[in-house]
Amino acid sequence: MKQYYKRTLADRYDGWRVRNVDAVFNIIPFILRTRMDAQNLFEENVPLEPVEAFIREHREDLPDLSLMHVIMAAMVRMIAEKPYLNRFVVWNKIYARNHINISLVIKRKKSNIETMVKPEFDPSDTLYDIVRKVNELVEANLADDANNGTDTLVKIFGYIPSWALRAFIWLLYRLDSVGWMPKIINRLSPFHCSAFLTNVGSLGIGPIYHHLYEFGTCSMFVAMGNKHKIRTLSHDGAPAEKRYIGLKFVTDERICDGQYYASAMKLLRRVFANPALLLEPPAELAIDDGVPQKKLIKD
Repeated sequence: MKQYYKRTLADRYDGWRVRNVDAVFNIIPFILRTRMDAQNLFEENVPLEPVEAFIREHREDLPDLSLMHVIMAAMVRMIAEKPYLNRFVVWNKIYARNHINISLVIKRKKSNIETMVKPEFDPSDTLYDIVRKVNELVEANLADDANNGTDTLVKIFGYIPSWALRAFIWLLYRLDSVGWMPKIINRLSPFHCSAFLTNVGSLGIGPIYHHLYEFGTCSMFVAMGNKHKIRTLSHDGAPAEKRYIGLKFVTDERICDGQYYASAMKLLRRVFANPALLLEPPAELAIDDGVPQKKLIKD
């Protein structure tokens, strides 16, 4: 049975208004008025052995599978099963996003110039779906002459005089705050997304805490670093050395509480420990119960 919400005047085209929350969450967006005010930072080290073994096992049916694909699929699964992570705050109001998308920075093949893509996913997507969608979008944007809408929009902005651009960006902020910003800007903007994922490990460094953006609706920024070793103790007390990849998260604390974030991280660890879970869709798709249930429609 498919479940979704009916849109009303209180909603935006990219999300439903969240009202059924603890009283403190109705007040927090007025006290912590910006994402910079509300940033939380935490780190997670992912053991590489289970993930790399899984990638080797699926060289035939998923020949293009990479660590980045597994991390993206794990993030999509986490958002699908923990829908509060897909909320965002605009103009002191909390909304539940009505889609899942993750912004990525990629580099062109020849020029090595960076560009941005934003693949969109369904909550029921499996690892096969994630790999296909990401690869199709990345391949379409790798060539130097690729038609990337975000790049085109940035070039147009570059021709506008500074005084006019300042006024135009101010206008976009105001329109976005009331949900009236043109949909095409929302579609092309990498800052309007469920999460932003960057691979700074490709630069040979560890993960960084990357700030959230005030423009847009992104409530979670994830940076993955390079592979590294950590000395630990085995179950029998003997010294051991294991390989990990570090992930650093910057999140907006206004969308959910610490206990919810902790449960989401436990889910993420469980998926990384057994990536085969990503080959099947979630057993049950969760919906955001913060949206009034009178809007809920079941087909």
